[in-house]
Amino acid sequence: MKNLITDVQGLRVGQTDDARVATGVTAIVFDEPAIASIAILGGAPGVRDTALLEPEMSVGAVDAILLSGGSAFGLDAAGGAMAALHAMGRGYQVRSARVPIVPQAILFDLLNGGEKDWGRYSPYPELGYQAVTQASDEFKLGTAGAGFGATTATFKGGLGSASIVTPSGFTVGAIVAVNALGTATIGDGPHFWAAPYEVGSEFGGFGLPNPVPANALTLRLKGGPRENTVIAVVATDAILTKAEAKRLALSAHDGMARAIRPAHTPMDGDVVFAAATGKRPLQGGISDLTELCMAAADTLTRAIARGVYEAEALPFEGAQVAWKDIYTP
Repeated sequence: MKNLITDVQGLRVGQTDDARVATGVTAIVFDEPAIASIAILGGAPGVRDTALLEPEMSVGAVDAILLSGGSAFGLDAAGGAMAALHAMGRGYQVRSARVPIVPQAILFDLLNGGEKDWGRYSPYPELGYQAVTQASDEFKLGTAGAGFGATTATFKGGLGSASIVTPSGFTVGAIVAVNALGTATIGDGPHFWAAPYEVGSEFGGFGLPNPVPANALTLRLKGGPRENTVIAVVATDAILTKAEAKRLALSAHDGMARAIRPAHTPMDGDVVFAAATGKRPLQGGISDLTELCMAAADTLTRAIARGVYEAEALPFEGAQVAWKDIYTP
């Protein structure tokens, strides 16, 4: 176990970033088409090809899921990802044609100090192509991929991941780009809201503050409308229907609410995809699904804290400070 979403059998993660532009793309690539769904609880999402993920829609499975920076410009990354998958012979078969199915969510990172004057075409199609072609079991956390240019209200945001094996033997993993309207930490200290769910010292081992600071619940917000989004994928090796994957995505949002204050506001685009690689049946029926839902929420909670914990500040004047710039693990 690597404590990464790639602990789930049947998927790999590829990511690439552009340090000059201060942005990047993360691709979750499935070895075989995976059952997937989505839950959007933020008020200002940016997504592509997500309507097909609803349980009543006809397309049954996806080839990859993309998380990207770039706001609406970043939605072009899916074109590059589709090109890479098409070259691999992947896609939904329509007679002699193949169409790769690649849903996507984006976050806003256009005001982080990077050079955004990229000319006629954005870098995102190429970033999407490279992310798919570089997919593997290992990947970097923090200032990497879709989390490269991410920020929060207090510290540099980033890419996080975590995994767990449930009591019934299912593996559940999460990957998230943390670009939050609010904060992942409590008050002015090093403590993460996610502390009760930490495994070992995966984000510092500081636990909860004692006593809880008087300003712990003071609202801390960054930027303005549509500058903020936490986008995530939770995955399991279970065999699920699209309706069950939808429930998994909805339940995983509990983890976002535990780890970020506030979450699911009108000013963010909080999105969770859920995917099932179909390696293990639900022997216990709805009891197993309940266990998976709990694990998805817990795992996403931890992944969000890890994304902030592992982040490094961007090398620009006035760039947001990273958690590690102030606190030594």
